[in-house]
Amino acid sequence: MLKKIASLLVVLPNIFIFCAVLGKITSVTATQQPRGVSLSRASLYNANVDFTCLDGSATIPFKYVNDDYCDCQDGSDEPGTSACPNGSFYCKNAGHVPSLLPSSRVNDGICDCCDGADEYESGTGCVNTCTELGAVAREESQRKYELETKGYSIKMEYINQGKAAKAVHEEKLVALKAELVEVEALKAEKERQKKEAEEPEQAALEKYRLSEHENVQHKEEEVHNKQETEASDAFDWLDTSKDGKLQVAEIQNHLIFDQNKDGVVSEEEAKFFLHMDYEMDKSEFISTGWLLLKPYFLKEQDAFVPPPSEELPAHESEEEPEIEEGSDEEAHEEAEVIKPATGTVEYDPETQLLIEAANNARNAYEEMDRRVREIGREIRQLDESASKDYGVEEEFQALEGHCFEYQDREYTYKLCPFDNGSQRPKHGGSETRLGSWGSWDGPAEDRYSKMVYDKGVQCWNGPQRSITVHLTCGMENQVMSVSEPNRCEYEMKFTTPAVCNEPLKPDETVDSHDEL
Repeated sequence: MLKKIASLLVVLPNIFIFCAVLGKITSVTATQQPRGVSLSRASLYNANVDFTCLDGSATIPFKYVNDDYCDCQDGSDEPGTSACPNGSFYCKNAGHVPSLLPSSRVNDGICDCCDGADEYESGTGCVNTCTELGAVAREESQRKYELETKGYSIKMEYINQGKAAKAVHEEKLVALKAELVEVEALKAEKERQKKEAEEPEQAALEKYRLSEHENVQHKEEEVHNKQETEASDAFDWLDTSKDGKLQVAEIQNHLIFDQNKDGVVSEEEAKFFLHMDYEMDKSEFISTGWLLLKPYFLKEQDAFVPPPSEELPAHESEEEPEIEEGSDEEAHEEAEVIKPATGTVEYDPETQLLIEAANNARNAYEEMDRRVREIGREIRQLDESASKDYGVEEEFQALEGHCFEYQDREYTYKLCPFDNGSQRPKHGGSETRLGSWGSWDGPAEDRYSKMVYDKGVQCWNGPQRSITVHLTCGMENQVMSVSEPNRCEYEMKFTTPAVCNEPLKPDETVDSHDEL
């Protein structure tokens, strides 16, 4: 028995020493991660040295950490109590996602951490639900990962499509610019040929214009002479006294000048035709007087029957004599005359050939000119498209040329990316442009998350309409909602695979709160 006691006395010091060392190690381990501190920050809380507030505002003995009194301005000395209003409590939540709580929720009787660590002194019987919540979160994370993977896969297709379209545009632009040089040279040549063809045409037509001018003058002279002859004959017939003057009494002799149809030509009625005078000489009558009397002659032609020797010349018939069929000479003359397309002038065959040659040259030039303008328009469109920002890897190019609609109770909204946005009343009415493509307007770290369409139709007594489009990752290109937070300022929520990023696998996900 004494031997056993002696043997035990030899072993006990070693046991005491081992327990002391183990206790010290356990104590150090426990103090390395005070309550409410994440593992990543445990090294900042060393029980063997004074604690320096994380904002550097003060240094305090470590025993003041978690003593339920706020010594640091940032609350970093009380991670496990509610002493500091701006402090934070770390929930480890083993089996689920770690989280941070405002320190005011520590020991408030409500279980905020799924492991109940925040209610260590309140006496609240918190049940650890981290395993169940973690399983649900992992399932949701997996589902989100699969959807984001599909969205990212579509985005990669958009990137390939956008890059291919950009390459095609660049190739087409190079080809069009080369073609433009050739077509402009052809246009210059066609213009030279047109001028060469127009010179003999204009010379030939000038002869016709001079001839036509002479014919017009001749016809005008014939009409003038005819009118003077009619006026002279009428004067001679009315001037019964043959004194070279037409007088009131001579007008009164003819009832055709009875204006009020009372059976008598009064002196006033007669003077009307003599410019309110009593007589008029022949030159004045021919120049102006005949114009007043002629309508009465035409109305009463039967009453105006001058002597055979003084009969007024009859109106020449405007009808041309018919040409008898079977006349070789007339048929030959008819064949020699070619009517142009207008049908207003008849040209000889030689002139007609010159006109046709000039028309052909003009048509060829106009065709080249039209092609130059078409190529120029295509080049401008490609330049405009190339100047648009379709994303870092052209991922948004696939959206151009497509439009997406959204309906609410009153309107049908339409968004055409990189073009415009509009609204149309569902129950009739015209479409109103809400804005035209302006620019990307997301924050620096996520520039392609927001589009701006501005310079829309002016509001009544208000600003021009505009649209801000917020883009989020989705499997489809779709307008999800439209609102008008401010007058004439619209907001759209739009989902598209083009903004989907490559997702991290659920087991690669790290909790950002752990680093706060």
